[in-house]
Amino acid sequence: MIKELTVDLGDRSYPIYVGSGLLNDIAVYLEKHGISKASPLIVITDSQVAPHYLEPVVSKLTEAGFKAASHTIASGEKSKSLAVLEDVVTTCLEAGLDRKSAVLALGGGVVGDLAGFVAASYMRGIRFVQIPTTILAHDSSVGGKVAVNHPLAKNIIGAFHQPELVLYDTATLATLPDRDVRSGLSEMIKHGLIWDADFTTWCEDNAERLIALDPEALQYGLYKGCSVKAAVVSQDERENDLRAILNLGHTIGHALEAVAGYNELLHGEAISIGMIGSAMLSVELGNPEHIHTVTERIFTKFGLPTRIPAHFDTDEIMKAMMHDKKFKEGQMVFIVPTEIGKVEINKRVSADLVRSIVERLKQEA
Repeated sequence: MIKELTVDLGDRSYPIYVGSGLLNDIAVYLEKHGISKASPLIVITDSQVAPHYLEPVVSKLTEAGFKAASHTIASGEKSKSLAVLEDVVTTCLEAGLDRKSAVLALGGGVVGDLAGFVAASYMRGIRFVQIPTTILAHDSSVGGKVAVNHPLAKNIIGAFHQPELVLYDTATLATLPDRDVRSGLSEMIKHGLIWDADFTTWCEDNAERLIALDPEALQYGLYKGCSVKAAVVSQDERENDLRAILNLGHTIGHALEAVAGYNELLHGEAISIGMIGSAMLSVELGNPEHIHTVTERIFTKFGLPTRIPAHFDTDEIMKAMMHDKKFKEGQMVFIVPTEIGKVEINKRVSADLVRSIVERLKQEA
């Protein structure tokens, strides 16, 4: 069974397809959405995904009459760099990509962000397709935020560039390592925490099924998560206001990733810790204590980290947050839960209060 929903952005609207085995019909979906066969396209993937899915995807495209080149990057956050971007663009030029070409992002969040930015910047913008192969990418593949990192800040070099479609084949998730599964589920939980208390409860009640990649639970959870992301993006494409709520846990989380050199913590693990910090902050600002206790309980049940490793330096974490796009004039913009399933955008959280939360997240480890 295939579930479909739409990101409603007027003439830039696009569908999200969620189901098992969709890669078998990849050429049909590209044809349906007008991807050119006359111009070459490129499939960008990484070293973990390529052995499983690159050859079958390229073969199916070639058999259908597409001219498909490919480029494989090293897996991991460190590939979201300007140096790797230049390497990919070199491959695009050598393959003869033109203004009617398309970029296919076959992989997780890193591949999607990098490939999307290649598409946004190559010849000032060409079409691209998101083909997520991780749970985490159910969040990052929707919404058109594409970027690479700078050594001092995550996602600081980027653009808004919407895909033509998102083709989410849940069968590809079967090859994910357990740690990556849990990391990805943190973003699914996030969608419940910001938008839907009932979905949050469902995630907690179905934690074991989701971790075990139960097909029915997984498809429902991914569909619900994508639905929240699509609803938010449809109302605020370029993060002028509402879309900022999708950053729950990301202010602290992104700083932890930067301090860790983008290799000690997976994205979802860092965001998990960040969401615990946001819940602690919420209580400090006068909201009910159960926001923290429930949030902590859920992430613990999913086997995700809830504390900052003790060897992380607080000053370095705070310094990394100062480079975040959400820091302004000594005040931080934080997404603060006011209830399970509801959040507010607080633009005047003091750096001193945030430091105290960071210290608490370390001391209670």
